[in-house]
Order: sequence, then structure tokens, then C-alpha cells
Amino acid sequence: MNKRNYQKELDRLLDGLGAGEKAPKLLLHACCAPCSSYVLEYLSRYFEITVFFYNPNIYPPEEYEKRVGEEERLIRQMPLFHEVKLIKGTYLPEDFYRAIKGLEQEPEGGRRCEACFYLRLRAAAEQARAGGFDYFTTSLTISPLKSAPLLNELGERIGSEYGVAYLTSDFKKRDGYKRSIELSARYGLYRQDYCGCVYSLREREKRGQAPQTAEAGTTG
Repeated sequence: MNKRNYQKELDRLLDGLGAGEKAPKLLLHACCAPCSSYVLEYLSRYFEITVFFYNPNIYPPEEYEKRVGEEERLIRQMPLFHEVKLIKGTYLPEDFYRAIKGLEQEPEGGRRCEACFYLRLRAAAEQARAGGFDYFTTSLTISPLKSAPLLNELGERIGSEYGVAYLTSDFKKRDGYKRSIELSARYGLYRQDYCGCVYSLREREKRGQAPQTAEAGTTG
């Protein structure tokens, strides 16, 4: 099976959008402000973007409030080609625990993370369909340690179920991850030191050291 080049696929789509009178509507599931910073800079010239912050996996609640607050601040302060809006999904941690039931002992990057990705992408597809968006996607593919093929496969499958086109991506390409670090420094963004869920927090504590950032630097 040929290995897909998601960046080239995205290039071809964006080339076709360049001359349009009205930008299509994109719902961007954002995992955190640092990761979404580059994606917003990159895609805002092509799309009318609404950020969907839906991450019931984040633990504890104070951490969730801190992260969603940083997303709001970034959108407010960052100059972008088109105005960006924000939808805050309902924070119900029990939805996450229900989705990963039986997978609690899975290692980081395993089936528990896949179930979490599915939960968040499905919610994004539901929101995109309800809002009449042309596309939906996620900032999760910017992570060097997250599987773009897995995320894109899930996104395309869910998108076909909900009748909304999924925008395939591998945002870490072309120094996207590096640019997210630069933008995080420019705007003084909080760069969390674990992915978000209680299991990734325990994993970090077990290792006794923190990665560079959470969503951008871990696999959960």
C-alpha cells in the first residue's frame, strides 16, 4: 500500500481554494493553544475558521479551565486573515471515562489514545454537521509523537458517517511544530507538561521528567 503524503494532499486542496470569492467554513478541533497557533496562522488565509475546543479528557478541571482560557486569549490576540470564532464544547469528563472504559491500563499512544481521538473527532464532526461547515479537522496532527495516518483515517471515516468532509493534514510538516513553539513564545502561551488525561499525568510523574509540551509533545 502506498504511503500517503498528507501535506501534498492538503497543498492540492488549498491551491484549488486560492481564487475563490468566499472562503469555505472550517471547524478546527483544537487540542490546545500552542498546537492550534500554527494551524490558525497557516489556514486562516484559506478558510473561515471556527475553533472547537472539545477535550473532556483533560484532568483536573482547573487544568481544563487554564487551557481553554489560553485558547481564548490566543484567538483574541493573534492577527489572522479571517476572523476566527470559538466554540467551547461541554466539559464532561465522564464522556472520556466512558469512551476509554476497559483501556485504562493501555500504554500512552495505544488503544486508549485511539479511543480518545475518536471521541473528540466524532464530536467535531457532529458540530460541523450541525453548523453547516464545509470541512472539519484537528490540530492533533502537529504533534511529532501522534500518528497522522491514524488521525486522518479516523477523521475520514467519521466524516463519511456524518456527511462532512475531513481535511487531511500532517501539520508537523514544513516545520509546523517548530513554528508552533515560536508562536507560543511570542504570545507567552502556557505550554503544558502532560497530554491532558489523568493517565498521561501519571505517566509523566512515573518518568520523573516533563516533555517540552503536552499535546504537541506526547502521544495521549
